[in-house]
Amino acid sequence: MQLRTFSVALTAAGIFACSNAEDPETQIRRTIDAMEAAAEARNVGDLVSHLSAHFRDAQGRDAAELARYVRGYFIANQSLHLLTRIHRIEFPTPDESRVHLTVAMVGREAEQSRAWNLAGEIRDFDATFMREGKDWKVTWVAVR
Repeated sequence: MQLRTFSVALTAAGIFACSNAEDPETQIRRTIDAMEAAAEARNVGDLVSHLSAHFRDAQGRDAAELARYVRGYFIANQSLHLLTRIHRIEFPTPDESRVHLTVAMVGREAEQSRAWNLAGEIRDFDATFMREGKDWKVTWVAVR
């Protein structure tokens, strides 16, 4: 009888553990949030850590080239605040995600209000994420 109780408890614990695991869409959203935080903190290393080793953008830049571009952007723009709106997340396969999002880059005065009407620059992006181990990494991105 104790063995049966133990196996029921183990099964229940397994179901509970699985139900607490984040679904892929939530994982993608967390990755995008982390990339936004890294950009706002002007941390190129953290930002680039979310790019796949196989990353290429629509202009053919790899992760190292994009990192150089981002460093230059941070030098030219001392204050960076982002507003991100995810429009669509699709999963053509379990390990691939395609995301359409809008990113607004705003000045200091918009930081507290988080208002879209204060945006200095607004861009639409298409991005592809691939699951690499337990992480989702950006493999491709294009400005629309």
